[in-house]
Amino acid sequence: MTLLVEDFEDLARTAPETVRLELVNGRIEVKPVQDGNHSEIVMWLQMTCRDQLPETRLYQGCGLKTGSNGTDRVRPDGVLAPHRHFAGHGEWSDPKGVLMAVGITAHNAEANRCERVDKRDGYATAGIPVYLLVDREDSSVAVYSMPEDGRYRSLTSRPYGTPIEIPEPVGFTLETEELKGSADQRLPEISRQRC
Repeated sequence: MTLLVEDFEDLARTAPETVRLELVNGRIEVKPVQDGNHSEIVMWLQMTCRDQLPETRLYQGCGLKTGSNGTDRVRPDGVLAPHRHFAGHGEWSDPKGVLMAVGITAHNAEANRCERVDKRDGYATAGIPVYLLVDREDSSVAVYSMPEDGRYRSLTSRPYGTPIEIPEPVGFTLETEELKGSADQRLPEISRQRC
């Protein structure tokens, strides 16, 4: 059964704070709660982006309308946009003007599939220029760029500790050595949670 966007938004608005819901390809997904390693990665990325691009911010918890016809409702782990970009927006923003979406995998197979495929394709369909995926399961960083026809045409992947170029409109080299110390510790898989 496919859920209507309006019904999902009502459900998400009334969900307890301990639950983060997303609508991906017409399905309700429960996003795993962030663990300490995840939080450290986000904080590191926030500081790095601010140092490299002081006129931008890496926002956490922003809801975006993605997918075909903007019918998906997702909360990337980070959204890079110009400072004050989301001022005056509601809970679910149009992705126009977003420079990069960030995903960080959990130690959960279903959630990881969603980050690696469904949400990635939704970002491409929405025209978000860059998708940065920190893959904790694979100990790698992937940069997807050049969205066209619902797909990213360019993919670069590097293991932790190797610099990776993030293309324009972001345009800087991400030094990933920090990830080796804060993100490679394995946590037990949480069963039955979805992205």
